[in-house]
Amino acid sequence: LASALTKCPVRHDIAMTGEITLRGRVLPIGGLKEKIVAANRARIKTVLIPAENKRDLEDVPETVKKKLNIVLVSHMDEVLDQALIKDDRITKEK
Repeated sequence: LASALTKCPVRHDIAMTGEITLRGRVLPIGGLKEKIVAANRARIKTVLIPAENKRDLEDVPETVKKKLNIVLVSHMDEVLDQALIKDDRITKEK
């Protein structure tokens, strides 16, 4: 939805997980290890996770963590900054 409104495409090498409140806060989730391992298998490069799930990263194998750029986020603004491609050439063409 944000991509359509801003005319900024979404990166194809990124995955994200978390619950979002009406005010844009990103809340923690369960099953983080499995989600990160699956993202790695899918050749995702960057994974956005709720900052409150930081402690759960201890359960993720080091070999998997080394292959990924794991970004802790606490607000939807941070998610959009990471997930949308902001290229002036793309937005000016549309």
